[in-house]
Amino acid sequence: MEDRLARRDDTPPLAWQARTRIIGEVCSALVFLHSCEPRPVTHGDLNPDNILLDANLVSKIGDYGASRLPTMTDPGSSPYTDPELLITGELTADSDVYSFGVIVLRLVTGQPALGIARKVEEALEKGEMEALVDRSAGEWPFAQAEKLMLLGLQCAELSSRRRPARMSQVWRVVEPLAKAASMSVAPVSLVRESHMPSYFICPISQEVMRNPHTAADGYTYEAEAIKGWLDSGHETSPMTKMPLAHRHVTPSYALRSAIQNYMQQHQQKMPPRSVRST
Repeated sequence: MEDRLARRDDTPPLAWQARTRIIGEVCSALVFLHSCEPRPVTHGDLNPDNILLDANLVSKIGDYGASRLPTMTDPGSSPYTDPELLITGELTADSDVYSFGVIVLRLVTGQPALGIARKVEEALEKGEMEALVDRSAGEWPFAQAEKLMLLGLQCAELSSRRRPARMSQVWRVVEPLAKAASMSVAPVSLVRESHMPSYFICPISQEVMRNPHTAADGYTYEAEAIKGWLDSGHETSPMTKMPLAHRHVTPSYALRSAIQNYMQQHQQKMPPRSVRST
């Protein structure tokens, strides 16, 4: 992830939707690690270099567990390292919470990690937080970016007593933001001059699918469109005109993810949702 944030090898910037999703994925992974039985697992060295992104920008955490504990005089100490860990040498889940907070601030602002919490605090005091949002990520809704920055500040408090006690508490804030971001990725109007794969387009609405569902005929449609087709009394396939074996439709999560990743990588701008008469 660090390579993408630094845009090494001239890689395109991560879209805000992808950044929010990564925050959600990392948060979810930490909730899982910290709730392991019989003993919770603490990562101990969480930073963007240890967050791996695949070709679809799906994130995974690597390098579990600190191989050594840093000290205050260690020149290799990272700005993602919990200051209390540097002093006490005691590795706890609180250290992961701190690191997560710095990562959130880095993803939202695009600023270097060193001193990032102080920069955001100063912007908060001056009412200038919106100016810190990384514009290369696209048109990030400020209400969402602000919630993430405030959460990042809370997690990155110098004192662990002032941080969220558990990552599960953090997840309650992150989850709805990640869901909202995932729903705003794909545009609903077809950009005809683009080279978008044809199977991203709903056969009924002729628009890019937000929520693709597969029907009994084997074709995939926008959920609202195929449900509207069925609810209007049709018993045949919109494509083949043959009778449908059943009326059930199944979400196509793989296709939805592919559409979202395509839109993020190509930085497509989302037009307003079209309004259709019924």
